[in-house]
Amino acid sequence: MTANGEPGANSDESSLSTLPLPDIRTSPMPNGNGSHKSTTAIESQPKRRVSIISDAPMIGASAGAAGYDNLAYEQNPRRKISQTSTHSHTEIGPARRRSILKEPSLPSNDNESDRGSTHSFENYRQSALDVLNAKYQGHQQQVPLSQDGNGANYVEDSWIYTFCLKCRGEEPSESWEPSFWQKIFPYPLCPTFRTFSRLIVLILIGLLLWIVAFVIIGDTAAPGGQLFSLVVLTVAANFGGYIISLTTLPRLIGMLLVGILFQNVGWVDLDGDFSKVTGHLRKFALTIILTRAGLEMEPEAFKKVYKTILKLGIVPWIVEAAVMTVMSHFLLDLPWMWGCLLGAIIAAISPAVVVPCLFRLRTKGYGVVKGIPTLVVAVAGVDDALSVAIFGIISTIMFSDKGVGYQIAQAPVCILGGLAFGVIWGCVARIFPEKGDAYVVPLRTLMLFAGNLVAIYGSEELGFEGAGPLGVVFSSFVSNLFWCKDGWDVDDNPVSTAFEIFWMIFEPILFGLTGATIKIDELDSHTVSIGAACIFTGVIIRIFVTAGIACGDRLNTKEKFFVGLSWMAKATVQAALGPVALKNLSSDATDEERTWAEIVQTICVFSIVLTAPLGAILISVTGTRMLTKTKQPQVLSGWRRSHRPSIRDISIIDEEEEREDPEIPRDKETDNNTQNNAHLTNLSYTANK
Repeated sequence: MTANGEPGANSDESSLSTLPLPDIRTSPMPNGNGSHKSTTAIESQPKRRVSIISDAPMIGASAGAAGYDNLAYEQNPRRKISQTSTHSHTEIGPARRRSILKEPSLPSNDNESDRGSTHSFENYRQSALDVLNAKYQGHQQQVPLSQDGNGANYVEDSWIYTFCLKCRGEEPSESWEPSFWQKIFPYPLCPTFRTFSRLIVLILIGLLLWIVAFVIIGDTAAPGGQLFSLVVLTVAANFGGYIISLTTLPRLIGMLLVGILFQNVGWVDLDGDFSKVTGHLRKFALTIILTRAGLEMEPEAFKKVYKTILKLGIVPWIVEAAVMTVMSHFLLDLPWMWGCLLGAIIAAISPAVVVPCLFRLRTKGYGVVKGIPTLVVAVAGVDDALSVAIFGIISTIMFSDKGVGYQIAQAPVCILGGLAFGVIWGCVARIFPEKGDAYVVPLRTLMLFAGNLVAIYGSEELGFEGAGPLGVVFSSFVSNLFWCKDGWDVDDNPVSTAFEIFWMIFEPILFGLTGATIKIDELDSHTVSIGAACIFTGVIIRIFVTAGIACGDRLNTKEKFFVGLSWMAKATVQAALGPVALKNLSSDATDEERTWAEIVQTICVFSIVLTAPLGAILISVTGTRMLTKTKQPQVLSGWRRSHRPSIRDISIIDEEEEREDPEIPRDKETDNNTQNNAHLTNLSYTANK
């Protein structure tokens, strides 16, 4: 070791280590003069062996003299080439050991080290990516410092860089890709090879299925046929939903807009005999929606909070349905029965909008202590079941030609019949298949799905349409009750995950078909404006009613209004039931009845367009301001892919000890009382002794 702290010649080899070149995405590192410069990644070059021992950083003049490495390439031109160089540290900055690019056993003299360093760059094959990184590095070194001392990164902070990262998404495991992939499709501007290969697989599967369908069906599956148009609409709706999801809005908004576009441009025609096919697809989608609602209710937690769930799920629903019924009767000239039908549809909450928004808040810790996100989701399930059941009862009364006694018997028979079917089929789903079966998950999924389809179609065939939806929700609930006793968890239920996959298939079909029912040139401006006024009036009144009846549930004022705001979004039930009234009209229906059915359909679609994006935005914006955040939010894992919250952690009226929110300040008055009464326990204990 020399006097100036520089190691001697004997420690030259021991001071060397192999260091990989830094990545382009590494954070800026401070250099000797206090500035910040980003490093550059040249992935095509081999690793270099350099010395990691240097003098203390000092400020010096520009290093432009001979005897240095290639100045056009070097990230730090102040590096000293060899230990015997004639330039002093104070003139050029910190001195480092020479680079050993090849033949590290050569003697360390000035001439050989300088020649090896000067001509070493010729050993590399410069590619287009090298030039891009070099230009990027030069740009980064010229970026001025920000107030916090960090250099601004215009590339990584740009909108296109953020957009590309958002499009890529996160992969659950490491992705394999060919060696040439990054050179042709660099990160992050292009998708990963896994995403690309998945897209190719889906395209090939769709193409093969279309070939088979064309051979079996014929012209209907050919280009220009109605089945082909439906497939194209579904694919386009899925793509439109993906584009909208990049803005954090619900996917269904993009799907609905694609359906409206296809209908009004003339790219799709699903009327005529093909309307029977679309009607069956809506029933399949409705079955999936109600099944998922039943699977989200945990029986043990439901026992503790059923009063809160029923109170917040039924009372606000009745108020909003009544407001819509009265306003549609007096402002839109709908008969009372048609107004009740419209109110039953509009009052439903959309889990497709509410759940993703609340999950984002839940993962960040907002409202977790009081179980607000899970409460909202649980009430949404009860709300949907109530809407569909009441709609079925009213629809059966309206479109049935049977006597008054039959109509009076609708309500009790539908309620009791639906509950009875749920208990019976739930018990069957527990015993068959046996819980230790290796194929228990797919068998339970198919058993539950097939039974719920029979409930929907069977109740309609028997003339008690309202019993089917109740049976679907209750059978899913009872099945989940037994499965939880067998060891499954609500948040880690593989059957629920299977129905989420089913929903991924039917969601673009449902909302694409719903959007395709709207013909803009045939809309009545009076109906649209009055309908929008009725929708927002019902929503606002429901918010205040929810906040008013939530007294005694240990929610503060902000939390009460947030719960009301989160229930304003309409989507799934409105899309499934909106066109049903028009489809149920017989061929001899009057023009007036068709007008009423079209009004119901139009208002249902516009309720989705108006409230779904607004509800998603309000939940995301107000949730961070109205809910209390915990320091350790809950993170779900396992089978759950969408990570839907369940009601298992609701503690609003739970009599057990509440979890303490670490960010709520301690109450000074409570602390003072505790300290003043601390001696009472000891005194009583002494007296007893």
